[in-house]
Amino acid sequence: MKAVILAAGEGKRLRPLTVNRPKPMIQIANKPILEYVVKALADNNVRDIKLVVGYKKELIMSHFQDGKRWGVNIEYIHQDKQLGTAHALWSCRDFVKEPFIVLPGDNVIDADTIRPMVEAEDDWGVIISESATPSKYGVVSTDGKPITHIVEKPEREMSNIVSTGICRFPPRVFETLDGLIKAGENDLTTLLQEVIKQGEKVMGVRNRGKWMDAVYPWDVLGLNAVALKELGSVSGGKVEPNVNISGPVTIGKDTILRSGTYILGPAVIGEGCDIGPNVCLLPSTTLGNNVTIRPFTEIRHSVIMDDVYIGSSSYLSHSVIMNGCQLGNHFIASYGEATVITEDEVFDLKDAGTMMGEDCKIGNNVVVGPGVIIGTNCRIHTFKHITSSIEDNSTVM
Repeated sequence: MKAVILAAGEGKRLRPLTVNRPKPMIQIANKPILEYVVKALADNNVRDIKLVVGYKKELIMSHFQDGKRWGVNIEYIHQDKQLGTAHALWSCRDFVKEPFIVLPGDNVIDADTIRPMVEAEDDWGVIISESATPSKYGVVSTDGKPITHIVEKPEREMSNIVSTGICRFPPRVFETLDGLIKAGENDLTTLLQEVIKQGEKVMGVRNRGKWMDAVYPWDVLGLNAVALKELGSVSGGKVEPNVNISGPVTIGKDTILRSGTYILGPAVIGEGCDIGPNVCLLPSTTLGNNVTIRPFTEIRHSVIMDDVYIGSSSYLSHSVIMNGCQLGNHFIASYGEATVITEDEVFDLKDAGTMMGEDCKIGNNVVVGPGVIIGTNCRIHTFKHITSSIEDNSTVM
């Protein structure tokens, strides 16, 4: 069986995390989201993968290459214009001639999630799941197992049962898809509704595995916390005397934990990091590769990406710091209740920290209020208190 992974989109609602990388390459527990998808397929012995790429495709292609590292064979298909999920699937019409699985490349899943689609005898099928935010997905109605109706991002509340976008299709799906694309219909939900109207039985199969989606920047923290719970303890670095480690903690090679550091897992620390002395890392924290954390800093329930420097006596909680950021001494990422506006939507969050895009430089003694989003490549000078979000390439003097 072949698989088609749709990984051409940007993930605009995740900005600023996706300004310089596609959503499938956002790291969860130090692995790109897309890597969880590829591994789930490999674990089901699905080896032939067509990977549709578009936005910042070079990052995906350089990481996965031909797929041999994961025991699969990857062929890349370019979607020049990111018009929608059905349009991305349509770009594969000349490459898939037998029943196949199609799945999004930007959801964290496991082998159990897709197994029903691999083993199914029906031509048409969709993995469905409950969602706390059904208005962001295709909401389904079922009469028994077959899906009777599906609506993309409904304006009024219908149901909390949604399509995960993980489907099984026969090759004749492209006959229907051709007509929809010519009519300007480019989303997968419309395709599913059309084949249902044509009388096909599209089976809705309840998800029995893992299915997690990051829609907004703060969602990365929840995905990271769940992923960390499944990791054990591994140490490939140097741990100096008087370092206290409790719970499951993974330490990458060439990382050094200096004396007086305390780590309470679950936590993951990447390769080539320099931590401490006297640093405190508390549960649900991930540090990427080549992260430096200076003395007397505390980090909890946060994701720190690659090549980040955090100065001494700093505090971060419920925060996401993207690649290449340099945070000065006494940096405080406050957390708590906050009203956050993004993509013209308003959210009331209970535990909101700082969301910071790539390559920001922050001076000493900077305090950032709860729920503040700092764009990519921003500069904030010393002794500033940031209480509202900042756009990309901004300077606060």
